[in-house]
Amino acid sequence: MNKGNLYFIVDDDPDDQELFIEALKGLDEFCQCITAFNGQEALQKLNTDMPVPPDFIFLDLNMPLMNGRQFLSEIKKTNLVQDVPVIIYSTSTQTQDVVDTIQLGAVFFLQKPNRFEDLSKALAGIISRKWK
Repeated sequence: MNKGNLYFIVDDDPDDQELFIEALKGLDEFCQCITAFNGQEALQKLNTDMPVPPDFIFLDLNMPLMNGRQFLSEIKKTNLVQDVPVIIYSTSTQTQDVVDTIQLGAVFFLQKPNRFEDLSKALAGIISRKWK
C-alpha cells in the first residue's frame, strides 16, 4: 500500500471528517488529510492552498453553498485535478445518485457505512486500487 498519500475530504459534517481521517491514518500512517466543508471552500483550497493535486478526493453529495455534484462538475473542467480519482461518500441509497455522479466523473460511490470497521475496510480497498 502506498504511504504518504494526500487525501482531500469534502464533507460538511465535522464528525464524518474526523472518522474518515482516523480510518485513513490507520491505513496510511504518513498520509496528509485536507478538509473542506462544502464545494465552494474546496474549490478555493484546490486553487490556492494545495501546491500539488491530492491523490484522492472523497466527496459528500449534500452540502451547503455548493453541493457535491456541482463541485464534481467544476473540477472535471480543470486540468489541475481532472484526473484525480473522486470517490463519492454519501448516505444516499438512490441509484440515480450513483449513475449521475459516475457520469460526472466519479470513479466510485461509497455509501457511508454505519461501523468504523466497515469504513476502514472499504477505504483499504479503494486506496489500494490503481484508478489512473
